[in-house]
Amino acid sequence: MSHPKVGNLAPAFTLKNQNGESVSLKQYKDVSWVVVYFYPKASTPGCTTQACGLRDIQKELSDKNVVVLGLSPDPVPKLEKFYDKQTLNFDLLSDEGHAIADKYGVWQLKKFMGKEFMGIVRTTFIIGIDGRLKKVMDKFKTKVHHDVLLETLDELQGE
Repeated sequence: MSHPKVGNLAPAFTLKNQNGESVSLKQYKDVSWVVVYFYPKASTPGCTTQACGLRDIQKELSDKNVVVLGLSPDPVPKLEKFYDKQTLNFDLLSDEGHAIADKYGVWQLKKFMGKEFMGIVRTTFIIGIDGRLKKVMDKFKTKVHHDVLLETLDELQGE
């Protein structure tokens, strides 16, 4: 499955966050930019590095009127633990049935240590204040994801 097309409205969703509260993409339309990033599994090294990088640039993101939503197939209690342990400052959303990951084309066949399995391919979507998809980021290292994101936002918001 392919990613949604840049320029189109981002696929809508409503999911439970780390506190069990419903969060909808539509609540941000006409209010703020949204970074929706899909990650494979809470509390793993790469996912922790990526989440902490985003946590540490929260002021810069806020200054750019950007909200971050992290999505994974983890259940709410696991997200809550990850959120608390890493003192995160943005919502983590539970996509246990991977329905939203399917809509965004990030639930794909993966290979690891000779085994094949279906899972999340780490991908970030930048959605404009108008609810339209502005950029798909799928080629980055978790250590510098936050830096690449800030550069990309500067380019997009400067247009």
